[in-house]
Amino acid sequence: MTRPPDGSDSSGERPPLAALLEAVLMVAERPVGVAELATGLGASAREIERLLPELAEDYVRQGRGFRLRHVGAGWRYYTADECAPWVESFVLAGQSARLSQASLETLAVVAYQQPVSRGRIAAVRGVSADGTIRTLTARRLVEEVGHDRETGAILYGTTDYFLERMGLRGLDELPPLAPLLPGLDDLDDIVIP
Repeated sequence: MTRPPDGSDSSGERPPLAALLEAVLMVAERPVGVAELATGLGASAREIERLLPELAEDYVRQGRGFRLRHVGAGWRYYTADECAPWVESFVLAGQSARLSQASLETLAVVAYQQPVSRGRIAAVRGVSADGTIRTLTARRLVEEVGHDRETGAILYGTTDYFLERMGLRGLDELPPLAPLLPGLDDLDDIVIP
């Protein structure tokens, strides 16, 4: 019985190196280099260099819906070009639904006050923003843009996709808020019935 590189117990023999490469590359969030793969899998760089192009050719020959490509500093899986329109349609199908009122309010707070933390969004809206931030992030309308220096809280801002969907060239094209807010005279009517 062989052990994984971390020394933990394995329930069987080591899988073939090609299978290990596939498994690791399947979960990688960025291209992975030969040296990193070799170190992580306890294999020689020469063997990794031989196997990766073979795997890539096998996927093309078998007509798979994905490709293994060498890009920049490493290897990564991509959707096969001929499958891309269907994948895009599938991924975007759930995104055509309208945003909830809570999501729209949260998006407005982020757009006008960015960079902004979840805590600040919650303070403005009066309710937790966790779920709506997850929704807006999944729809690529907001993204993490840094951390607050004092608190370490994650800060959010709008994305280029947000600008594209809103038909804006930049945030400076957002309509001013002042005309949309009640004036001091109107506040008396709202607060004192």
